[in-house]
Amino acid sequence: MSQGALQSDAAIPASPMVRTRRNIGAWFVEWLLFLAAASSVVITLGIVGVLLYESVGFFRHVSFWEFVTGTEWAPLFDPRHYGVLPLVCGTLVTTSIALLLALPVGTIVSVWLSEYAPHSLREVLKPALELLAAVPTVVFGYFALTTVTPFLQKFIPDLPGFNMLGAGLVMGIMIIPYVATLSEDAMRAVPIALREGAYAMGATRVQTAWKVVFPAALSGITAAYILAISRALGETMVVAIAAGMQPQLTIDPRQTAETITAFIVQVSQGDLPHGEVGYQSIFAVGLTLMVMTLIFNVAGFVLRRRYREAY
Repeated sequence: MSQGALQSDAAIPASPMVRTRRNIGAWFVEWLLFLAAASSVVITLGIVGVLLYESVGFFRHVSFWEFVTGTEWAPLFDPRHYGVLPLVCGTLVTTSIALLLALPVGTIVSVWLSEYAPHSLREVLKPALELLAAVPTVVFGYFALTTVTPFLQKFIPDLPGFNMLGAGLVMGIMIIPYVATLSEDAMRAVPIALREGAYAMGATRVQTAWKVVFPAALSGITAAYILAISRALGETMVVAIAAGMQPQLTIDPRQTAETITAFIVQVSQGDLPHGEVGYQSIFAVGLTLMVMTLIFNVAGFVLRRRYREAY
């Protein structure tokens, strides 16, 4: 068939039936994608709605001021106390320890993988690092309890068996893959022209990595940091196993403490009837955890936007 014949066939308009089928197919795909996107919003709103509904029932019996300022948390034993500060403090201390380990180590690993590691070695190490994120968290919890804490007790003899230090360090190890892999992806997405321009200006490899590539990839790196923070705040099994379940208001990482997620695990075992104040307390502390996570996410977004404006 000649080229002219092909062009003439291509110029023939599609029949009305074919156009209708195409329009229906495009409409179906468009709505399918919309429903997929809207489902996440609906699920989030549903979670928030359940937390708010159950929390309202809790605050009918407990003063909100007592909840946010009280220093004792004992909703399951008489006399009952509903001050959430011990749980918040335990959550923030373990999260801080985890981030102090995961953020610098994960960032250094991502820079090395992106700018220094040979391609063949990176193709092996990165999947291995991502595989670490697939290890069940209960394994990390028992690793903290049976390995990390006994090791720390060699240097801190009075360290109890359940403590925030061991739990926080293992949480840091657990979230290193999130920081490293996502940050490395962001750095690899930086155009090669920026690196070549830096080298042409006489910059060293270290200067190019930290003063050119790192700032250019800061948006993705910030997203990795926010994910790491949210992951550490929401961790359950490590802190439930290794940090203990004794709520106390302390910032000493050597002490036993209980986090918000550990308390939710403790109460969710089915010992309390639905509608009882002690049971409703898990929704109140869950709402507190959601607000904490939202604050960190908003703060990260604001810092990222300000950094973009500065550059």
